[in-house]
Amino acid sequence: MLELTVRHESWPLAKAFAISRGAKTTADTVVATLAGNGAVGRGECVPYTHYGESVADVVTALKAQAPAFAADRMDRLALQKALPAGAARNALDCALWDFEAKRSGVPVWRLAGLEEPGAVTTAYTLGLDTPAAMGRAARAESHRPLIKLKLAGDGDLDRVVAVRGSAPASRLIVDANEGWAPDQVEPFAIALARLGVEMIEQPLPAGRDAMLSEIAHPVPFCADESCHDRGSLDSLSGRYDVVNIKLDKTGGLTEALALRRAAEAMGLRVMVGCMVATSLAMAPAILLAQGVDVVDLDGPLLLARDRENGLAFKASTVSPPVAALWG
Repeated sequence: MLELTVRHESWPLAKAFAISRGAKTTADTVVATLAGNGAVGRGECVPYTHYGESVADVVTALKAQAPAFAADRMDRLALQKALPAGAARNALDCALWDFEAKRSGVPVWRLAGLEEPGAVTTAYTLGLDTPAAMGRAARAESHRPLIKLKLAGDGDLDRVVAVRGSAPASRLIVDANEGWAPDQVEPFAIALARLGVEMIEQPLPAGRDAMLSEIAHPVPFCADESCHDRGSLDSLSGRYDVVNIKLDKTGGLTEALALRRAAEAMGLRVMVGCMVATSLAMAPAILLAQGVDVVDLDGPLLLARDRENGLAFKASTVSPPVAALWG
């Protein structure tokens, strides 16, 4: 018998964070906790309104699973059928992995048949702002090896020029969050290639990105909103070169690991990303991020404070989680 508890938490950001769809000052997360047999496991998710999720709906969906846990009718395999891919399933899937590790004394990486994880280097994200403001922000972060810029369409080339001038030694990737117009994609990609940008994330809206297969890719295109789980992969061929795997999209580590294997088998490169959240949400993704092309797990760096036993960051290098946090 396992007892499931669900809690909504709100974490203030260090400063307002803007993308093409708006700005926010807090990270609203939901934590699922499983307790029983002398062990406790936790998982954290971020409900995302763009995907039709709300905190209230995710909390309700999670609490609805409590009777199945109490009756010992729920495990990770059953969970894949009980809930669709998304934030709610992510919280429970990661809580189940953590619970199994705590109960058995065997770390999640070993339970999952993975190599022991090491430290990874994450991108650091600059929120959408004016070119001048993004240039100033880049100057303050110019010691970071990889900087990610949030873009939105008009004015984007000026933004990248400002950042490149302020952080000449940093590698750059950009994320349009579906914010470009179709006629901007090719000229922007050509210009960004000249500026040394290494990847363009989701330039067009999901479901309206077919034209990406008809134009040159001077900079690799990465699917974010267009790729949620393995069911998304067939539509990506020819359009994208990279997939951004996020646990809140896949519905947990279980599907994320399967998606990574399937994407790599198709010849796609892999990025592991995150929503803005605490170290509890990042911890399972550290396992997934081992050896991938791009790591973007800077969520805790954007918070005013992180939770206890959070991930250890040394500039842009982040170490695997301690057992007291997760796994």
